[in-house]
Amino acid sequence: MASKNISREKIISAFLFCAFDKNVGATSLQDIAEYLGIKKASLYNHFQGRDEMYAETLAYCGSQMEALNFIPENFMKLDLFQKKSLTDVFNTLIRRYIQIYEAEPYFQIFAFVHSEKYFNQLAAEIADREIQKLEYGVSQIMLIYCNDKKAGLSPAELDAAVKFYSSSLFNQIDLYIMHKKEIVRQNPECGVGSLFALPTDDAVLNEIYRLSDAYLKTVMKVQD
Repeated sequence: MASKNISREKIISAFLFCAFDKNVGATSLQDIAEYLGIKKASLYNHFQGRDEMYAETLAYCGSQMEALNFIPENFMKLDLFQKKSLTDVFNTLIRRYIQIYEAEPYFQIFAFVHSEKYFNQLAAEIADREIQKLEYGVSQIMLIYCNDKKAGLSPAELDAAVKFYSSSLFNQIDLYIMHKKEIVRQNPECGVGSLFALPTDDAVLNEIYRLSDAYLKTVMKVQD
């Protein structure tokens, strides 16, 4: 088994992929061992048991998601805000954000965290942190347009708009990713390992755009 060169990181990755296929609760140590091509007993050289492996996997998911932001680095320095409408800027950011979570391993990470957030406190905290970061990014964009008089909201109205818009957007993204997960699970020929081959569902994405645009134009009082 030494030739397999198994590490804690590879075991965590295997847990993520197995959980994606079967769901977290149904994934056993035997499943993980078979995925890695090792004996189940070899897993105990790295983890005391499934509970420790589960906790380490969640911690890994948290660290990976922490590195992601709705607004990419240096985006605020670009002159898009002078050239594009608020709705166009948000559509650009929404597409980028969704496509990050469509790619491996973030697809599996997102599914793992959001399937466990109702049962595990750490998973719930990771999901909440992601929404907080989304709110921060949304607020940065909305504030620019308010300051430029392109959107008419008071500070109190802006705070409420940010929270409601972010929550609604995140729910739409959650539904999109979970729906795509089921498509992959039901079509093994395009399953784990080839998620990148599945293009973004533009029909669903366009519906998210439509909802986003309607909200921004109505509540934000956008001046396009």
